[in-house]
Amino acid sequence: MSQSREPALKRRRLFAGAGTLAAAAAGAAVLPLVKPADAAAPDPKPAPDKGGGYQLSEHVLRYYQTTKV
Repeated sequence: MSQSREPALKRRRLFAGAGTLAAAAAGAAVLPLVKPADAAAPDPKPAPDKGGGYQLSEHVLRYYQTTKV
């Protein structure tokens, strides 16, 4: 009985390997299209001298509006 399952297992491994190979090839094809994150990100603001880097910006005020009951 184990002999009849052996070819099926070999086929399964073959198809699993082919699927893995296809996924790796697709990833390698897309990889050159991805831009590095460092080039797109602007330089951050320098840290304040006295600490307290919190700023009440527009998106923070909008968040506060959503928390009101």
